[in-house]
Amino acid sequence: MHHSAGGGAAGAFFRNGGEAAAGAVLVDPGTPDHCQDGVARRLGVGLALQHHQAAALAPDIAVGGIVEGIARGVPAGWGEPVFDKLEAELAKAMLSLPACKGFESGDGFGGILLTGLEHNDAIRAKSKKVFTTTNRSGGIQGGISNGETIFFRTAFKPVATVMHEQDTISEKLENTTLKGRGRHDPCVLPRAVPMVEAMTALVLVDHALRQRAQCG
Repeated sequence: MHHSAGGGAAGAFFRNGGEAAAGAVLVDPGTPDHCQDGVARRLGVGLALQHHQAAALAPDIAVGGIVEGIARGVPAGWGEPVFDKLEAELAKAMLSLPACKGFESGDGFGGILLTGLEHNDAIRAKSKKVFTTTNRSGGIQGGISNGETIFFRTAFKPVATVMHEQDTISEKLENTTLKGRGRHDPCVLPRAVPMVEAMTALVLVDHALRQRAQCG
């Protein structure tokens, strides 16, 4: 997992056939920004931390951003074709998190700029192993994992509580103003990363157990 203010570079890497290594959700709790490696860190976290630091210096500023989730080594076959699609389950889990306002998997909204031919992931086989030459679907096709790297992006809104007067109403429905007090984070992204990690793990484990129950 990593967070970014604009994001997308890591997703572009996996869309365009980045090599998927065996493993689990990409997390390294030992790094302060929870990036899996220096590459992911260079792709977007620096910008997010700049925004975070700027907001910390200006108490009337709050910012949001994007947490990008990546899961490698997920076998093909997890998920359902209609009611419990894997990406729908991920979306539900992410949108259940406080301040999360958006979710996209694979190319997401960017896919509308492509034709069907451009957007399709060509399926090939090598050494009796099936793979796709690109990964615009984000590792999930028809609601079911296809064995490629799963990646998605979640958007988190700016913190609502700021140390600046804002218009509101009173209990008597009278117009008034309200100013935040106390200590509040200017950006939720650092706290959102472990929550996205946990939700992703819960969804994947749930579907792993479903697969075991159905197929042995």
